[in-house]
Amino acid sequence: MRRPVKNKPIINPDLVYDSVKVTKFTNYIMLKGKKNTARRVVNNTFNIIKEKSGGEPLEVFETALKNTSPNMEVRSRRVGGANYQVPREVRPERRQALAMKWIIDAARSKKGMPMEQKLAEEIILASKNEGEAVKKRENTHKMAEANKAFAHFAW
Repeated sequence: MRRPVKNKPIINPDLVYDSVKVTKFTNYIMLKGKKNTARRVVNNTFNIIKEKSGGEPLEVFETALKNTSPNMEVRSRRVGGANYQVPREVRPERRQALAMKWIIDAARSKKGMPMEQKLAEEIILASKNEGEAVKKRENTHKMAEANKAFAHFAW
């Protein structure tokens, strides 16, 4: 029997860009409950994106999310004493969450710059289908493709 669906909290859109995705992105950046610091990082990042790319930062951000969101992923499944990597389609909410996390992780892995610059650089690269976050998506798709033979184990 399936468990009941939880009521998800309503997330208010961002004050500056009027976007729920930007608010979620801010929440993923936030460390130790410091939301104002995370907001400042996101706003400075979007300002840098506006300067570097010359376009609308929200559009660049949207294309970056679209380019880094995975369609397939592998989940581990135990069948008769053996573990199989079973390819599964990714739900839209998880797809967006993974894309945001991968962009932030790629920015955090870089050294020698303030977070705003690292994040702006990674978002611009992702919008051009380049960068670490896009590589992560490609690797995830390759793993799903390689394990397509175990798709019949999907539950």
